[in-house]
Amino acid sequence: MSLLDTRSITLLERTLDASSLRQKVLSNNIANIDTPNFKRSDVSFQEALSNALSPGDTLEGRITDPRHIQINSTNLDDVKPTVFQENTTSLRTDGNNVDIDAEMTNLAENQILYNTMTQQINSKFGILKYAISEGKR
Repeated sequence: MSLLDTRSITLLERTLDASSLRQKVLSNNIANIDTPNFKRSDVSFQEALSNALSPGDTLEGRITDPRHIQINSTNLDDVKPTVFQENTTSLRTDGNNVDIDAEMTNLAENQILYNTMTQQINSKFGILKYAISEGKR
């Protein structure tokens, strides 16, 4: 058993990156709540992460050019969050589809996720620090 589990640290790092990006996107949605015809955006990450962690019976694509998009990668380094625009219809007359209540809920949920991942990564490094400091005695 390795003291420094790099796969779980990479997983935590990718989740923190996605959460940070989602925070920016949600903040942008809230900032544009009164902008006519503004369409909300969100971040897609969970599905790509789930596929990378348990690929199952899916086929994995092979990259022959650096510009190719990775298909069903099992490498966590290839899992990246993507921003997408939600073009749903709006009940508002100005064409804006941002719902402040939903955005604030998503913001709070994202903050909890970010705090949890930060605590987890601190715990991982705390265990490593303890092992190093106890090893000197």
